[in-house]
Amino acid sequence: MTDRYQSFTSSPVGQLFVKNLGLPNPVELDRYTPGTPLVDGTVVVGGAGRLVDGVVASLDGLGIASTREPAEGAKFKGIVFDATGIGSPEELIALQKFFTPLMRSLLPCTHVLVLGTNPTQTATSDERIAQRALEGFTRSLGKEIGKGSTVNLAYVAPGAESTLDSTLAFFLSPKSAYVSGQVARLGATGTKKAGKVTDVEKPLAGKVAIVTGASRGIGEQIARVLHRDGATVLGIDVPQAASELLTLMNELDGDHLTLDITGKDAPQRIAHHVKEKFGAVDIVVHNAGITRDKKLANMAEDRWSSVIAVNLTAPERISRELLDQGLINKNGRIIGVSSIAGIAGNVGQTNYAASKAGVIGMVDALAGELKNDITINAVAPGFIITQMTAAVPFATREVGQRMNAMSQGGLPVDVAEAISWYASPGSSAVNGNVVRVCGQMMLGA
Repeated sequence: MTDRYQSFTSSPVGQLFVKNLGLPNPVELDRYTPGTPLVDGTVVVGGAGRLVDGVVASLDGLGIASTREPAEGAKFKGIVFDATGIGSPEELIALQKFFTPLMRSLLPCTHVLVLGTNPTQTATSDERIAQRALEGFTRSLGKEIGKGSTVNLAYVAPGAESTLDSTLAFFLSPKSAYVSGQVARLGATGTKKAGKVTDVEKPLAGKVAIVTGASRGIGEQIARVLHRDGATVLGIDVPQAASELLTLMNELDGDHLTLDITGKDAPQRIAHHVKEKFGAVDIVVHNAGITRDKKLANMAEDRWSSVIAVNLTAPERISRELLDQGLINKNGRIIGVSSIAGIAGNVGQTNYAASKAGVIGMVDALAGELKNDITINAVAPGFIITQMTAAVPFATREVGQRMNAMSQGGLPVDVAEAISWYASPGSSAVNGNVVRVCGQMMLGA
């Protein structure tokens, strides 16, 4: 879908209006293209914590150029700052001293990543206070950095220092084009080791991935990106979407299954298909979802029940069945699709928001009990441009697209890239996370 406002503001006349009226000025975002470098430029590495030396080594292994001593006048495409050494509020001045001189040396669509220690895992109260302060810093910088750039924070648990590769590759590259102001936690729950990635271009080679609601929209892009990264995809959708699903899966050399995921025997049918065709799977993406919007005063019972059944109950039942039958391989991934509505709420969507907040609850509930290095995480998309959002009234659509730090809507591929990061074998320490893909929407945390 074309963003007509962005097309207008990129014209000479549009730029005149932007300048004189102070209108939002969305920048065309860099997005990843297979075969191109993860970072098209140099990353500045700073800080004096326990991670900085490992970061330099990781960047080198990923083929990303970095420097500890930025040359005067040079321009940069990324920043990594190791803030794990900040142990008191007074020491937060290190952020200002490092970042201020660099702010005018950044190229468009620069990606900034601050590394810290989870406040609950710090040694002193002063350190806990200082590390929690990093969230306010990164979220504020994300809103002022501009030019299509992003700022994110990763808390790395003690003992998880060697698990950074996949997270650096995601947050420093165009794969995270529409992810900003977010906090990722590595090693906070479960394993503190990274699985082996033998091919950076195809990190999911040899893996089997289930994607529900795969025939179109966000689900289609999830299937395409997982296939791009090497996975064999089993696409699942309702019988009404069978033709689209079959066409896509044939294109991706994948497999397909048509059923209603809310059916009483749906989890067992999926498990049987997996066992017969693949033996087991490595990745389960619960993307299928519906809306049945009405204000609660006018909400019929079937509108409420159908949304909860598709968006929340079915993912929980399918996950439990696959886990109970041992059909998710060691170092497997369960990935839910929540929504900004589940975090900030939305008028006319009490049913939808409840279901999507419930997906976050499912992540919280399972993260600590999964065995065999299986992880569970979720993405929470904001305003993503799809055929469904194209039908939203113009004024509502414009508000949704502009009220974020990027001043534009995201694309389905942005959600898919975040899911592929979760799915990577190198993301074993990324467990129990909910990351918003919303361009740092002004509402919600």
